[in-house]
Amino acid sequence: MVSGERLLLIAAEPREFWGLLKFCRNVRRLNWPVHWARAVELNGREGVLVANGAGPARAAEAVEAARPFGKLGLICSIGYCGALLEEMQAGAVFVAERVRSCGKEYVTVLPDCDRHHYKGVLASISHVAQTAGEKRALREKGASAVEMEAAGVAAKAEELGVPLCCIKSVTDLSGESFHLDFNRALRPDGRFDTMRLIAASCRRPLTLLPELLRLGKRSRTASWTLGEFIGNCRF
Repeated sequence: MVSGERLLLIAAEPREFWGLLKFCRNVRRLNWPVHWARAVELNGREGVLVANGAGPARAAEAVEAARPFGKLGLICSIGYCGALLEEMQAGAVFVAERVRSCGKEYVTVLPDCDRHHYKGVLASISHVAQTAGEKRALREKGASAVEMEAAGVAAKAEELGVPLCCIKSVTDLSGESFHLDFNRALRPDGRFDTMRLIAASCRRPLTLLPELLRLGKRSRTASWTLGEFIGNCRF
């Protein structure tokens, strides 16, 4: 039996939902003005999964697209993040207690889940944190993880008066810098230009190709650990 108000889960890319879909029933495609949207049943509740590209503006647009389609009981920003704590490894799950962006903080609600996870402040910025130095600076300001979408979701949740939750999974570590320039590869539609990244990797295959392959492997791991965690949450 599906009951209660609708859950809205926002990610940047459909693959961030791969691990969660096995916990969903009655998955149905939605023709919304976003990159990807599915209606689902998740743990006895009606839910909507939306992926609309990277960055706060694209995430805010995803929330806006859901507004005409029923009352929301919870909005959850999910997806990949960068670790700011040394102990957080690839695939580690991070639950934000607060979202910090541009000097503002948003308070979140915490899901009930007995699986291991980290908690703390999530720094939500408008670009990929490319270097270990930038990550270190964010850590020194009290954040434990960094990503790009939660601020856009948080602002909309506050506007609508709907509780906010943020659950992320680690793809890059605190001491790592990217040699690939992911910010230059980000298109206006919020998608990363895969061909541009592959072309760049081929020009410096010994350095860049292993980095791209490693990130792909970690992203798959993060998708599954994220899905396992959310699939076992009680919101």
